[in-house]
Order: sequence, then C-alpha cells, then structure tokens
Amino acid sequence: MGLFDGVLGGVVGAEMATVVNGLIEKHGGVQGIVSQLEQQGLGGTVKSWVGTGANQPISAAQIHQAFGADTISQLAAKAGLSPQDLAQRLSQVLPQAIDKLTPAGAVQKS
Repeated sequence: MGLFDGVLGGVVGAEMATVVNGLIEKHGGVQGIVSQLEQQGLGGTVKSWVGTGANQPISAAQIHQAFGADTISQLAAKAGLSPQDLAQRLSQVLPQAIDKLTPAGAVQKS
C-alpha cells in the first residue's frame, strides 16, 4: 500500500487508488501531477481540483495526452485494464483524488 492509498481508497475504490497512487509517485507527488497537467495546458482544470470550488472535468483523451501513452499503458497493464479503459477511469477519479489530497485548497510541499 502506498502513501495515499488509505486516503484515496474510500474515494475512488481500492483498485483505482493503487493506480492513482502509482501515477502520483511516478510524478514525484501531487505537485508533480499538478505541474505535468499545467505543462499540458490544463492549468485551469487542475487548479479547480486543488482549490475549494467545483472540480472541472477532464477527458480520457486529455489524460492520455497529459501523461503519455507509455505511462498509461504501464499503469493499465498493472491494473489489468486496456489503456482506453484506464484513461476513462482516471478522467473520473483523478479530479476527486487530487481534490481529497489537497483539503486546504493548496498543494502541500513535501
């Protein structure tokens, strides 16, 4: 179990918590995820997840573009899903996960 699995398990389910945790760890933490999405032109979207207002949606295609085919394929293989299914699930759970991991409306510096 990773660092965030306990926090995320109740929000996104144990299977996806492990996937999201792997994605977060691969990017060096929540700040790394935020930076990656900002670099891909999704700054407003990810800021909505971190902030205290409503979470803006992200599409499976944007997830795939933001994190790259290799990363999505690796995570999908570990989860026993197709890359398309994984990207779709991530598009649903990643906003919730980042929101729950930033309860004060800011990314905690590690």
